[in-house]
Amino acid sequence: MTATVYAPWHPVPFLRMGGSLLSTCATLALAKGHLGSLPLLQLWSSQVMSCLRIRMTLASPLPAGGQLWVANHLSWVDPLLLMSLRPCRVMAKAEVGDWPVIGGGARRIGLRFVKRECLFSRARALRALQGDLKAGEAFLVFPEGTTTHGDRLAPLYEGSLRLAYRRGVPVLPLRLASEDAHYPWVGDDPLLPHLLTLAWKRSTRVSVHPGPVLEPAHFPDEAAWMHAIRTHLEPPALREEARAH
Repeated sequence: MTATVYAPWHPVPFLRMGGSLLSTCATLALAKGHLGSLPLLQLWSSQVMSCLRIRMTLASPLPAGGQLWVANHLSWVDPLLLMSLRPCRVMAKAEVGDWPVIGGGARRIGLRFVKRECLFSRARALRALQGDLKAGEAFLVFPEGTTTHGDRLAPLYEGSLRLAYRRGVPVLPLRLASEDAHYPWVGDDPLLPHLLTLAWKRSTRVSVHPGPVLEPAHFPDEAAWMHAIRTHLEPPALREEARAH
């Protein structure tokens, strides 16, 4: 008969989760009457990252420009991490609105939601994105539509990227990477255990690798545009492999 060994209870992860919840509640209180405030989005993102001790480093300075930011996707933390760099709208999957701690803040402050598997939802999201870009809003999208461990790039949902090309919207590609295996949140892992894992760790390191700002006018067609975006989002190992072939 084998004995079941239980890990001792420890208050630290719960205190950090509590800090995230408190920061969300405080931001919601500030947001009353100011729905969709982008500075509040930035503030909220920075607070949650601080509570979870997410340590971000920029591999190089962020170039000026790039109304639409495009990034690969490793974790639910990615939007918060990038929104802490500049206030911007974000396109998120619909399930985010139901997440504990994060979902209420996301809905209240004005994130945009889309059901990736629903053609109607994607079309409606693209129409909304077109209006936001036309109004000059800064925006962030994760065209993979899912998370990976960062060792590959999933197939891209190209609608937002092709829209940017057709509307002449400059794009800044941002590649995210982490040396910490606990940072990516992939597959069917439930959110709460992953959130506790992040809260338990002393710190979590994430690096942001900005590419150059891509101007649609510098590309002969959409195929070349899409290839350039994919290239900047791919892990360096995949780029080297592609060059070798």
